[in-house]
Amino acid sequence: MSEARIHCFTSASLAYLDRARVLGESLRRHHPDWVLWLCLVDQAPSGFRLDLTKEPFDHVLPIDALDIPDLRRWMFGHDVVELCTAVKGPMLLHLLSAGARKVVYLDPDIAVFGRLDEIEARLDESDLLLTPHLLAPETARDAILDNEVGAMKHGIFNLGFIAVAASAEGRRFAHWWRDRLLEFCIDDVPSGIFTDQRWCDHVPVFFPGADVLRDPGYNVASWNLTHRPLSIGPDGVIRAAGQPLRFFHFTKFNGVGRRMLERHAGTDTALHELMAWYANSLAAQAPVGIPPDWWAFGRYADDQSIPRAHRRQYRADPQLRERFPNPFEAGGRSLAAHLGQD
Repeated sequence: MSEARIHCFTSASLAYLDRARVLGESLRRHHPDWVLWLCLVDQAPSGFRLDLTKEPFDHVLPIDALDIPDLRRWMFGHDVVELCTAVKGPMLLHLLSAGARKVVYLDPDIAVFGRLDEIEARLDESDLLLTPHLLAPETARDAILDNEVGAMKHGIFNLGFIAVAASAEGRRFAHWWRDRLLEFCIDDVPSGIFTDQRWCDHVPVFFPGADVLRDPGYNVASWNLTHRPLSIGPDGVIRAAGQPLRFFHFTKFNGVGRRMLERHAGTDTALHELMAWYANSLAAQAPVGIPPDWWAFGRYADDQSIPRAHRRQYRADPQLRERFPNPFEAGGRSLAAHLGQD
């Protein structure tokens, strides 16, 4: 493995391949020297294969190549979002253990619009970098409820981005984060857990060498647009709060995320243009041969969808995990039959 270059990874199922491709291609335009990885949290349907000569990634690493104990039982305890998030810790540790000196993670629904040199430079001095959801207090009540209260529920930092150096403290963080995500990466806001994000509220205390990236051009998204208005200059450069836009986070773009962006758009021409560009880019990168809503780990062996309640019951009950070591199986003596298909 090359130590000199930045290693950047994302994690996704094949249903998110269009987004991951847009991320990869946009990052390639600005950092052709970075090594790009896709951690694939899926298995391809019959007749489909990823051709790396046509993909923006240098490497695709399947989930079963990570050092995760008791993989099948562990996977079953997560829905697709939780699982794609939970692999971030093991994948980070995998790259650092293989010799990478600096590792960046970006969510697949991010697009890069400028060079990210500050990340590389800051990792010479810091063990890890985080971006907060918000850089300034809100003033309007609706924005306080949406954004400040939202950050209190979901985490001060947005883990669509994290960058870690292969220092002793960076490795200590990677081990800690891997351990937490293997056991506690679930969406359970009432219990104080939102996948990986709430864990990193501890980072500034647990890891004093961590730093916060406060440039408003990094990790722009619906939850911080009130303080980061977009503009497009005569030079064609997109800016956020007057600073060059580095990357934009199009979270949940085909659903509530897009509606949130539309709420902010109003007469904002730059945001409308950005949304149209992203929609067109996704359409151009849509994979051929992937059924809608495909996820290989979303169904039992008899093709019945796995209810979320089954995953929660299995995760919480050690006797079920012992009795049904391969929970994806179907049939009269399977977990599916035991719990029912309601």
